[in-house]
Amino acid sequence: MKLRKILMMTTLAAASLATLAAAPQSDKQPIVSSTGRFGDSSSIAPKYLNYLYGVIKEKNPNELILSQTKFGVDQTFKLNKKTKFTLDGKPSSFDKLKVGDKIFVDVDTDKKAGDLIAKKVVSGVEIPSAP
Repeated sequence: MKLRKILMMTTLAAASLATLAAAPQSDKQPIVSSTGRFGDSSSIAPKYLNYLYGVIKEKNPNELILSQTKFGVDQTFKLNKKTKFTLDGKPSSFDKLKVGDKIFVDVDTDKKAGDLIAKKVVSGVEIPSAP
């Protein structure tokens, strides 16, 4: 009986060791997309993290109306003389914006009226400089 128990324990130990030896083990990390599509989105455009995103629905010299904002409804942003425009990483102007453009807006709130004022409007693709 004792011999049978020892034999059974030895067999189980050998089977366990064989299973562990056969299991593939790797210290390699999974492949990470270079575009960050499945990773942390803040690594793609961290400087625009606090900007509001939207698609231009209407534009006139005093304001931009954006759709697809985080508010879930069309949002109006007032423009003033201090508003700066950037297209493809270079200074631009209001005239170069088109309905349908996807933009980021750095926003300030008018303390008296509560209006959203666009401080900076960024459109196009900004190509980062080489490190």
